[in-house]
Amino acid sequence: MTGFFDERTFSVQYVVADPATRRCAIIDPVLDFDEKSGATATINADRILDFVRQNGLSVEWILDTHPHADHFSAADYLKSKTGAPKAIGEHVAEVQELWKDIYGWPDFPADGSQWDHLFAEGEPFRVGDIEARVMFSPGHTLASITYVIGDAAFVHDTLFQPDFGTARADFPGGSAKRLWQSIQEILALPDATRLFTGHDYKPGGRDPAWESTVRQQKATNKHLTQAKTEEDYVRLRQERDRSLPMPKLILAALQVNIDGGRLPEPEANGRRYLKIPLDALQGAAWD
Repeated sequence: MTGFFDERTFSVQYVVADPATRRCAIIDPVLDFDEKSGATATINADRILDFVRQNGLSVEWILDTHPHADHFSAADYLKSKTGAPKAIGEHVAEVQELWKDIYGWPDFPADGSQWDHLFAEGEPFRVGDIEARVMFSPGHTLASITYVIGDAAFVHDTLFQPDFGTARADFPGGSAKRLWQSIQEILALPDATRLFTGHDYKPGGRDPAWESTVRQQKATNKHLTQAKTEEDYVRLRQERDRSLPMPKLILAALQVNIDGGRLPEPEANGRRYLKIPLDALQGAAWD
């Protein structure tokens, strides 16, 4: 397992490889976007492709854990370069249905057809010869899933590093109660299970980190040691979420990510355009 940290979005992308077969999965890749200029780039994705080539790997899967709110997905770009199928959890259709209304896209196909495979809860699969399965882990979003691959679980926006705590649950379709339940399901994995998160915000200015274990999370997670019951956790999570501004890219990113990482089609003048709904996410803190 190799992690690739993106300083601009504090995101961690992964290449999970089977050393026996040299087959690998890419998890939660980032397509670069600068909101000030509107520029896109493939810096992060090309770094992953270089790693794949240099290590003689064959890409078997391009996996997203959910439609991201803080970065564009590079899944579609990586599929164009590798031919590997894109996959996500089947509940993505619920997120698509919610956001197509926010964007005013009545004809948008909210059926998950933008991906090559939709994983069901508990569905087994393989990365090379490594056994893997999918856990449904909603709360942060309606569609969030965890990929359990060998002795590792890729949990993205459920648990962060223990010194930062847990993910927010105030996006459209989010639920602090359901997030608590998803976290408990992840912490029911064996204590030695390695947990890999999708973001690290480097609290205190430390170096980026993204690996912990179930044992470490249960013993030291900042939020879970403060709130030991569902009721306490929901209260803590909702209070914290009320203080947080929305991610700066959420309205730009979701229209790309619910479409499987596809950028909007060029219009008659050859330019692509994002559509930003006004006053769609009222109630969030301003920064």
